Amino acid sequence: MNIFLKELKSHRKSLIFWSIGVFLMVVSGMAKYDAYSSAGQSINDLVADMPQTLRAVLGFGAVDLSKVSGYYSLLFLYLLLMATIHAAMLGATIIAKEERDKTFEFLFVKPVSRTTIITAKLSAAFVNIVVFNLVTYVSSISLIAKYNSGEAVNGDIGLLMVGMFILQLLFMVIGSALAAVKKKPKTAASVATGILLLTYMLSIAIDINEHIEGLKYLTPFKYFEAKNVMFGSGLDVAFVMISVILIAALTLGTYVFYQKRDLNV
Repeated sequence: MNIFLKELKSHRKSLIFWSIGVFLMVVSGMAKYDAYSSAGQSINDLVADMPQTLRAVLGFGAVDLSKVSGYYSLLFLYLLLMATIHAAMLGATIIAKEERDKTFEFLFVKPVSRTTIITAKLSAAFVNIVVFNLVTYVSSISLIAKYNSGEAVNGDIGLLMVGMFILQLLFMVIGSALAAVKKKPKTAASVATGILLLTYMLSIAIDINEHIEGLKYLTPFKYFEAKNVMFGSGLDVAFVMISVILIAALTLGTYVFYQKRDLNV
């Protein structure tokens, strides 16, 4: 419990900054929607004039951007990027920081097992991403209500947050597994972020070229796309199962490899 509380305290400031950042992202995004609506400009017409490649890069899908639900489905992509980057960096640093800060000798001389230490650290990381997810959800529904013209979107946003949470967990354990495996765990955060960006770029490539759609199983950013969750069939059970299996395997890998690793002095 002391390790768990210490980890929560050490990541408190970071969580506050990230939470403020995601709140401001929602504020700025909805302010742009209000500006377009007030000016009488058709967002759909503006998007239609863009090249397909640019639409894919910016995340514009086949949704009605003049409606608050369609516009939020676009904004969600950027919120998801923030959430997963935060989770990947958190998972890596919470495991690697003892070696990075040269404090592992103090921690590992205590009468606790490595399993207990990892459990406490991952539990603290879990709480952090829960808080981040809740801040995103509350910010979204409260600010959308200000600009909404009567659409029932709270349930759809709730489903999106479930999808976001699953991906947060996935990238968190990607980061933690890398930190447990790598001989230089200090680089785990940058590698985890690199993997995240590569999978994001793959999702863009799939949007540009429909002939490689079969690769969607390789990029988590295709698992819970807002256009499918909000305007399609909701959360895809197959993608949920794939995510759960990956999370379980990477969590197990974190425990197994950290038990065996020699800590760097």
